[in-house]
Amino acid sequence: MTARVVLLPGDGIGAEVTEAARQVLVAAARKFDVAITLDPQLVGGHAIDEVGDPL
Repeated sequence: MTARVVLLPGDGIGAEVTEAARQVLVAAARKFDVAITLDPQLVGGHAIDEVGDPL
């Protein structure tokens, strides 16, 4: 079974924080032999800029 993890870099959380969290998730999944799929999505100001909707 593969766990799907949605990454939501929002306002006030910069790309560097999201990237660090992604690295931790990947390392933990490897250490504990867990299959994960990371699914980054837009939320907040970035989503408004890109698609006109915050969600």
